[in-house]
Amino acid sequence: MTYIAKPKLHHPSLIQNKVCRTRRDYEGKISTLCAGCGHDSISAAIIQACWEMDVEPHRVAKLSGIGCSSKTPDYFLGNSHGFNTVHGRMPSVLTGANLANRELLYLGVSGDGDSASIGIGQFVHVMRRGVDMVYIVENNGVYGLTKGQFSATADQGSTSKKGVVNADSPIDMVGLALQLGATFVARSFSGDKEQLVPLIKAAIGHRGAAFLDVISPCVAFNNHPGSTKSYDYVREHNEAVNRIDVIPAREEIVVDYAPGELLEVAQHDGSILRLRKLQPGYDPSDRIAAMNFVQERQAAGEVVTGLLYVDPAAADLHRHLNTADEAFNRLGADRLCPGAEVLAKINASLR
Repeated sequence: MTYIAKPKLHHPSLIQNKVCRTRRDYEGKISTLCAGCGHDSISAAIIQACWEMDVEPHRVAKLSGIGCSSKTPDYFLGNSHGFNTVHGRMPSVLTGANLANRELLYLGVSGDGDSASIGIGQFVHVMRRGVDMVYIVENNGVYGLTKGQFSATADQGSTSKKGVVNADSPIDMVGLALQLGATFVARSFSGDKEQLVPLIKAAIGHRGAAFLDVISPCVAFNNHPGSTKSYDYVREHNEAVNRIDVIPAREEIVVDYAPGELLEVAQHDGSILRLRKLQPGYDPSDRIAAMNFVQERQAAGEVVTGLLYVDPAAADLHRHLNTADEAFNRLGADRLCPGAEVLAKINASLR
């Protein structure tokens, strides 16, 4: 394979963010995915979100599994930490890294094959444990690296490029995340940057398990009539429940919204999600209502996008386990191994 490096020269007029970095500083290598792949649009959205939020790339850890989607961390945040795990095992590796060093921002990037098939058991536990992370599934409904077989998220009745009809019921990653206790659940479309970038920013600002299911058409195998993961189908059946803007509390922002159209959700770090309601009565703080709404619209053949559920008072795994405030990887041997006497007390307390 021929590797083409990006030029390192930056035009002096490029706009810098508050940490003195241009958008180019958040890019990675040149993508080797198919031209027009939705995954590249997601990478661009991650780059934009991190640049706008003044995230320092070296404070980010990005982890992935196997598949087209799991290649994408190489294409953004080139100066961040990265780990490509084996198929379906990204959640457990990320959990271990998070327990060792809670001071990093963790981005887990996966696909529908990596998370809904071989890795579904790991997905289940990382969601229910509330690991502080942004978990993005780049969902195209096929195995793009192995010639377009149906994945576990392919809708029943949809057809493959060769005309084969899928007879299996799909796994709804959004419904599963809601059931498992994820405290931030959203769905978007790779081709809708105006919605996707604010959702990623909101997920980054959330404390706990933040899950984003992003419909990302595979241009090689699943972007044709009969596919429910194609560009045309999603555009024609997309129903956005809200429009989102993320406003950091440290900045004064003047907004002009009509009365009654906003629901403000205060986040743990002080940031605010401002939701402009397109549907009267939709409340993203009601988990049961969100589950029912997703199922109702899915039965009607619609793809619901937007912030579906958020718990503003969510706690993460460290709070559940009552771990030390200092990162484990900075604790000395005297604190990590306090001795036989302390161990004896712990064992006695368990009897």
